[in-house]
Amino acid sequence: MELNLQGKAAMITGGGQGVGRRLCLEFAAEGVTVLVNDLFAERAERVVNEIRALGGQAVPMVCDITDYDALSSAFSQALQAAGLSHVDILVNNAGVTPERRAKGGIPPAFLDMPLADWRKVVDLNVYGVMYCCRLVLPGMQAAGAGKIVSIMSEAGRIGEAGLAVYSGAKAAILGFSKAIAREHGRDRINVNVIALGAVSHEGIANGALHPDATPANDERLKKMLRAYPIARGLERLSRPEDVAGAVLYLASDRAAYVTGQSLGVSGGFAMI
Repeated sequence: MELNLQGKAAMITGGGQGVGRRLCLEFAAEGVTVLVNDLFAERAERVVNEIRALGGQAVPMVCDITDYDALSSAFSQALQAAGLSHVDILVNNAGVTPERRAKGGIPPAFLDMPLADWRKVVDLNVYGVMYCCRLVLPGMQAAGAGKIVSIMSEAGRIGEAGLAVYSGAKAAILGFSKAIAREHGRDRINVNVIALGAVSHEGIANGALHPDATPANDERLKKMLRAYPIARGLERLSRPEDVAGAVLYLASDRAAYVTGQSLGVSGGFAMI
């Protein structure tokens, strides 16, 4: 299936590792110029170099997306470096989960979660998404087209104990996305959401989500797979490449009549 993304430009937040890195690489492979956002310069530059080594086009966009002034400045500089006036595609991938307790890696219950940690979760997962949308929408409006895909968690669709603030923040992404999908349909701007469960990727140092973990060598992974119906057959958690295919589809004109929707790419963890 041809996606016809050649010649477009995309901004991908949290693009330095994991799902974000895979998205950057796959968009670039489709002929998209990629603005690789990350908080850490070395991550963004590493992915940019990977893309360029493969013959693609990319520029780093290093900033904290919860700081609107810094974000706006970095975006303007990245557009200028890439010779662009706007981006056609925004993927809000950057996010953060609550700090987990050292013992057993269990996230704290709502009443045990420090107030300072609330702000970290809400700032990145909610304000980061809103700020990025506020930044790119005028250019998409002027161009008369655009695609916004935001990555949320199934926790935002069903709620998870131990992840109350995180669940609320991710749910906010869904409500916000539906609202701007209604506001900007007249501008031919599609706004959709991808909901994820646990994802195994190279940015995770160890444990059940490490790429080398298997049901045979990790007892926790073996237990986790029971929550994901398709994982029982595949004997693995989802990977960045599983997510990328869905995102690229929603960012393409193949999904021209899809807007205001949430798609679970979580192995059946939530069947909504």
